[in-house]
Order: sequence, then C-alpha cells, then structure tokens
Amino acid sequence: MKASDPMHEITLSLNGEPARLPEGTPLAQALEAWGYGERRVAVAINDAFAPRSTWSERTLGEGDRIDIVAPVGGG
Repeated sequence: MKASDPMHEITLSLNGEPARLPEGTPLAQALEAWGYGERRVAVAINDAFAPRSTWSERTLGEGDRIDIVAPVGGG
C-alpha cells in the first residue's frame, strides 16, 4: 500500500448496527474506541464468547458480528 492510499477499513456489526474500523484492529483496541475500555462487559464474536484473555490478540475482520453485553445496576 502506498503512503498516499487511505487506510483500508472493514465494516462489521456492533450490537446490530454497522460499524467501521481500520483493518487489523484488535478487539481490545476496538472496545476502547467504542467506550467500553474500562467497563466490565461480555463480548461475543459471530455468536461465540470471546474470553477477556484473548481480546488483545483477537483481530476483527470484515463482516464480523460483535455483541457486547454490560451488566446493568439497579436497586
């Protein structure tokens, strides 16, 4: 890729809504960008649970379906 070429982006689904990220983005970095960095969440990629221990190594790809569930406090 030439330096003048725009960065290649992928399109994926985030909780049922379209989202775009730079190609090769790790899940951990994507969660930070989406505002989930410090939150306790559960993540599924293409209907499979993604353990937190894999988030830094798991690279997101074109068409992936990401579902994020965060606990809701109440009282």
